[in-house]
Amino acid sequence: MPGWRGKPVTGRANNRERIRVRIMAKVKTPRWGWALTGSGHFFKECLAMIRELDEVDLFVSRAANEVVRMYRQKLTLPKSSRIFRDTTASAAPVGSFYYGVYHTLVVAPATSNTVAKCVFGISDTLATNVFAQAGKCRVPVIVFACDTAPELDTEAPKGMVKVFPRRIDLENTARLKSFEATAVVEQLAELEQALTRRKHELVAHG
Repeated sequence: MPGWRGKPVTGRANNRERIRVRIMAKVKTPRWGWALTGSGHFFKECLAMIRELDEVDLFVSRAANEVVRMYRQKLTLPKSSRIFRDTTASAAPVGSFYYGVYHTLVVAPATSNTVAKCVFGISDTLATNVFAQAGKCRVPVIVFACDTAPELDTEAPKGMVKVFPRRIDLENTARLKSFEATAVVEQLAELEQALTRRKHELVAHG
């Protein structure tokens, strides 16, 4: 490599590097980005939608990782998918947004905590960080907000429960709707429709 002054990579290290380059070469871009947060609201249904997408990267926050275990789910995805977990302070995987790797970001389901942080520009988790970087890189975002009505039925690990979102939660959801290039949906059917519209847009623009 021109300008490289370090030690040459040889033997097993060289083989590992070749394998890594081949794997990277197989990654098709641009692709979907999908961020999971720590909400159980239609969590299983969102996982099912992810499995139906071609070329998708999954960003799993620490809270989402816990929810996966609580709901006894498995992150089994198509071979074209990749999974990034919240393991670094700087959320290193978000750098890919600057290189045109993603055409769309989906944040679903989005907790009230995630929505609030997005509204106020706080990006201290993997989910909020990818949302911020998508905005800075003008990548369209679809957010499936959980707290959208004064009273909701949602699935907890032990069954359905009622929740009563606070006024501040509802206000933050409304604020997020004013963000540029951000579509906020409130129902699972609306999420499905938003994904379908985006797919049609991508086909239309080649």
